[in-house]
Amino acid sequence: MQNHNDLQQLLDILPPEIRQPLEHHPDRDSLVEVVLDFGRPPEARFPHGSQYLSQQTVTRQQLQHCVDRLGAFGGDNRAGIEQTLHRISAIRNRQGEVIGLTLRVGRAIYGTIALIRDLVETGQSILMLGRPGVGKTTALREIARVLADDLNKRVVIIDSSNEIAGDGDIPHPAIGRSRRMQVAHPELQHQVMIEAVENHMPEVIVIDEIGTELEALAARTIAERGVQLVGTAHGNAIENLIKNPTLSDLVGGIESVTLGDEEARRRGSQKSVLERKAPPTFEIAVEMVERQQWIVHENVAEAVDALLRGRQPQPQQRSINEQGQLVITKTTAAGTPLVKPHRSAQVLPFSAASAKRQWPDRSLEVRTAPERNRFHSLPKVDQDFAQAQDSPQMRVYPYAISAYQLQQIIDALNLPMVLTKYVSDADAIVALRSHARKHDNLQRLAKNQQIPLHVVKANTPAHMTRTLRQLLGMDSRDDRQDWEMNFEEARDRNEELAALEEARLAVEQVVIPQQQPVELLPRSSWLRKLQHELVERYRLNSHSVGDEPDRRLRIYPA
Repeated sequence: MQNHNDLQQLLDILPPEIRQPLEHHPDRDSLVEVVLDFGRPPEARFPHGSQYLSQQTVTRQQLQHCVDRLGAFGGDNRAGIEQTLHRISAIRNRQGEVIGLTLRVGRAIYGTIALIRDLVETGQSILMLGRPGVGKTTALREIARVLADDLNKRVVIIDSSNEIAGDGDIPHPAIGRSRRMQVAHPELQHQVMIEAVENHMPEVIVIDEIGTELEALAARTIAERGVQLVGTAHGNAIENLIKNPTLSDLVGGIESVTLGDEEARRRGSQKSVLERKAPPTFEIAVEMVERQQWIVHENVAEAVDALLRGRQPQPQQRSINEQGQLVITKTTAAGTPLVKPHRSAQVLPFSAASAKRQWPDRSLEVRTAPERNRFHSLPKVDQDFAQAQDSPQMRVYPYAISAYQLQQIIDALNLPMVLTKYVSDADAIVALRSHARKHDNLQRLAKNQQIPLHVVKANTPAHMTRTLRQLLGMDSRDDRQDWEMNFEEARDRNEELAALEEARLAVEQVVIPQQQPVELLPRSSWLRKLQHELVERYRLNSHSVGDEPDRRLRIYPA
C-alpha cells in the first residue's frame, strides 16, 4: 500500500506552541487527529492511544488562530484545507462561538480495496459499514479511483462535506478521473444524488454517509435506474440497518406479515413475522471490522432473510496475512471456517470483445395491462430458446428501468440475453417510455450508436416480459389482442385513479383537519401500494390491515 498525505499543511494552521511537539513526534506519520477544546490541554490521538501535547490549556486566541487559517465552515460545522483531504470540525456554544476543534488527518491510501477489488469489478452495488475511524471514506475514495481510472467508468462522487475529494473547487488527485459534485446544504444531499443521475449519465454513483430516509429513497431510485452504487451508512453490521427504520430500505425494508395457519406450522413460527419488503438497494454489504479485516455478505437479500428467520448468515471473512496476500474464509453451516483460495476477479458476461449478433429490429411500445403476477407465473419460453445455450446472447442496456427485475425475468425465462453496463457494447436499449420521450440525449445516443431503442410503459414484470420476448421475435400481436390490452389498461387506470382519489380525500378532509385515523376500502396489493406512496407525500403513516380479500389501508394522523 502507498500512503500519501499533506500532513504539514494541517500542522501549519496550528499555533506554534502546539505545532512544534507534533513536528518532532516519533509517531507523527500515524497521527489520526488533533483535538483542541477551550480550557483543556491540546490532545493528539494515534491508533494506539492519545497523549497531551502541552500542560497549558487551549485559549480562545489559539482557537481563533486556527479558524482564521481555514475556509468557511458549512452547515455541518465542517471546514477543510484546499486541495487536501483533512477535515476540521467545530464545536460551538449557544452564542455560535467556536469552543472546540477536531482536526482529522485525511490520507489517500492506494491499495486499500485489495480485499474486495474482485467484487468492485462485478458492477454490483456495494454498501460499506463500520465504526467511525475504521477507514470507510478512505476505501470509498480508492474505489472511485479504481472504477474511473482502471475500469474506465463514468464515476460521480456526491461529496456532502468535501471529505472524499477534499476542500476547494478542484478535487484531490486521489479520486483519479472521477467527477465530484459538492452539496451546498447537507440536508439536500438526496436532491444532488438524483440530479447527478438525471444530468450527467453516470455509470457509478459514490455516496458517503447515507443517513436519512430521503437519501435511502434516493439511493433506491438510482439503483432502479441501473446505476452502480457504492456508499457508506451509519452502522457496524447489517443487523443495525435492519433495526434502523430510517435506513432499513437499503437492505430491502422490513414489514410485518401475517402467515396462514399452514405456513406458520410449516415454519414453526408465530403467525405474525417480519419479512423483507423489497429487493435490497445494495447487492453486496461489507462490514469493516478492522482496517485489514472485513466481513463480506455477497448476497444481502439472503443475509437479511436469514437474520429475520433467526438464522445466522454465512458471510465471507477477508483479511491480509503477513505476506500481504488476500485470505478468504467462509463459515459453513456447522460454524467451522472453510478456507477458500483467492478467486480471480469476476468478469461480467457482457464483454466488449464478444462478437455481436444481428437481431430483428422490433422497437415497439408495450400495451400490456400492468398485471400483478409474480415471476413464477410468467409464461415459459419456447423450447428452441430454452435449449440454445451455445447461441450468442443479446446484450441489453437498461436505462431508467429496474435492472434487478429485468435480470429476474431473464433468469426465470432462460432468455438468451445479458444486461450490459456499456451502451457501446449493447445490441439494444430498453428504457421506460416516459424517459425515452423526455431525454433527448438518450435518443441521440441510440441514433449515434445505431442501436435500436425499445420502450416499456411501466416498471412491471408483465410489461418487461412482453418487451423482452418481442425484442427476441418470440411474440406477435393481432388487432384483437391490442383491443383487449387497451380495454384492460383503461380499466386498471380507472381503478388506480379511484383508489388515489379516495386516499387524497381521506387525508385532506379527515386525517389532517380532524386528526383522526381513517380506514379506506379494501383494495388489491398494487392499489394499496399506490395509496401508501400518496400518503407518504403528506408525511403521514399508513399500514395495511385485515386479511385478503378485505385487506385495506389505515391512515394515521401525524
